[in-house]
Amino acid sequence: MYDGKERTRERVLRRHKYGPSTVACLRVVRLGEMGAFLDAETGNTSDDILLHHAQQTHPVAVGDMVEVFLYLDPKHRLTASMHTPKMKEGQIARLPVINVAKDGAFLDVGAERGIFMPYAGMRGRPQVGEVVWAKLYTDKSGRLAVTMEVEDEMRRASKRAEGVKVGDRLTGAIYNYTDKGAFLFSEERYIVFIANKEMADRPRIGAVVTVRVTYVRRDGRLNASLRAAKEVARITDAERILAFLHEREGKMPYSDATTPEVVRDKFQISKAAFKRALGHLIKEGRIEEREGWTYLKEVKTQ
Repeated sequence: MYDGKERTRERVLRRHKYGPSTVACLRVVRLGEMGAFLDAETGNTSDDILLHHAQQTHPVAVGDMVEVFLYLDPKHRLTASMHTPKMKEGQIARLPVINVAKDGAFLDVGAERGIFMPYAGMRGRPQVGEVVWAKLYTDKSGRLAVTMEVEDEMRRASKRAEGVKVGDRLTGAIYNYTDKGAFLFSEERYIVFIANKEMADRPRIGAVVTVRVTYVRRDGRLNASLRAAKEVARITDAERILAFLHEREGKMPYSDATTPEVVRDKFQISKAAFKRALGHLIKEGRIEEREGWTYLKEVKTQ
């Protein structure tokens, strides 16, 4: 059952030609103490839309045609602002998340109010304060809305990677995940794919990360990794194993014979990386393996 505010809102929308979350070009028909009033084109002057002084980017006069963003004020009255979206319909941009509700979120496009992003248009679950790639569009009701479904726009906006070599570092924002991995749009406008195995952790969609190029594809796109190069990773993984041993009195029931699933669960690295790190520590004389267990050499075991 609707409450009083919802019924008021519906009455306002039924009698107006224009609705909230839309941009319109309207004529100034009169001026008042609070600001200018715009012709709502309903034939009823009581429907004129207020353009408050605070919502004017420059003074207006009777007869002027002004482009405005329409929204509902706290009393559910249709109100105008000359602070219109800073992007055009169909364009994509990185937009801040300013509010989250159970059925969607609101993103800042530079207008007087945030623009709604329905639940169906989300990628992941964006949180307030995060910045995500999104597209501005008009929904079936004629209102402006945003969506994180930007794959086609990314392809059109992207460039072929030229002069990029394996090992180069690129920075960009994650804009989508699939079952196989993540997609990143770099500062150079390259599309970069990061396979699941190349991520120790899954960055949130919208996160800005720096990746290492691992493969340059013929179509001009790139594959990359969020993991360190093997030589650096080997040292980091070795330190992780040593810390694990120190926490467990210098011994652990894991060795190069341990299954890949157990290794990933316990150390969050691949079996190959685990074996490289163990080999590095054995070569340095810091650990030894016996009967499927690994021991610190510095610690006496019973």
